[in-house]
Amino acid sequence: MNAIELKDVSYQTGAFQLKDVSFNVPKGFVTGFIGGNGAGKTTIIRLIMDLIQSKNGQISVFGKSMKSNPVELKSKIGFVYSEIYFNQKWSVKKLENIIAPFYDNWDHKLFINYLSFFQLPYKNKIKTFSTGMKMKLSLAIAFSHHAELFILDEPTSGLDPLVRNELLEIIQQELIDEEKTVFFSTHIISDLEKVADYIVYLSDGEIVFYESRDKLSQKYKIVSGSNEDLDKELEELLIYSEKKKTGYIGLTEYYQTFNELFGDEVEVKDATIEQLMIYLEKSKKQQELKNLTIRENNHETTIN
Repeated sequence: MNAIELKDVSYQTGAFQLKDVSFNVPKGFVTGFIGGNGAGKTTIIRLIMDLIQSKNGQISVFGKSMKSNPVELKSKIGFVYSEIYFNQKWSVKKLENIIAPFYDNWDHKLFINYLSFFQLPYKNKIKTFSTGMKMKLSLAIAFSHHAELFILDEPTSGLDPLVRNELLEIIQQELIDEEKTVFFSTHIISDLEKVADYIVYLSDGEIVFYESRDKLSQKYKIVSGSNEDLDKELEELLIYSEKKKTGYIGLTEYYQTFNELFGDEVEVKDATIEQLMIYLEKSKKQQELKNLTIRENNHETTIN
């Protein structure tokens, strides 16, 4: 069963457009959501939470529509949004008194434990908190009502490396062990290397891939070797490549071909999520530049 399902979802505002986006967030796993700034990650999270409405397509959470079942579904979700909207005049105590009734399973004791863990004073006003402290408060709220699904939009933003690592341990131990579901959007790709089971990669409003970590590891590899060995035919087998004095390095699905041809003279490594994202983005820009050059040449030929 899937915790979240998107099918052919489209949305447009100004020049930005989501184009027939489809992917699932499997129940009981951590799904990482990656993409550059402006790719549309936050827009998709807003659509899932029914904060904005799609142009067309279907979105379901636990098999139900958020629009038709907002109270039931939102009580099952621990939501951390990248932009934090707390009333600055309230204390944490007052905030708890106001939000607790919205959740059937609010756990005051657990909330206090998380405040202690994150070193957040219960009686202080929120306006005295730093950006990082406000993010910790958001996380404490999300983790304190026994949610089944956690939607985390840049949850490690503003946190120091030590607290970031502790948060990732919470996700691994407390959430994964209980077979709860995490949808984790971040630009800090190294965080996902530690916890993600699946990866959804969004670029310019389109899904580039949605795969399990294991399948991505099997599908893509980084190869490197001598520039002299890289002819045009082999270069075409590389999704993206760079040549330096010390040799070439590239991303490919055809790493076995390189192994068979060059053996120990070629190095084959697993691609990290970050390398995969960087090389695919560079490949896309390279192709766009190539297409632009072709169009310009064709235009000049037509004029002449």
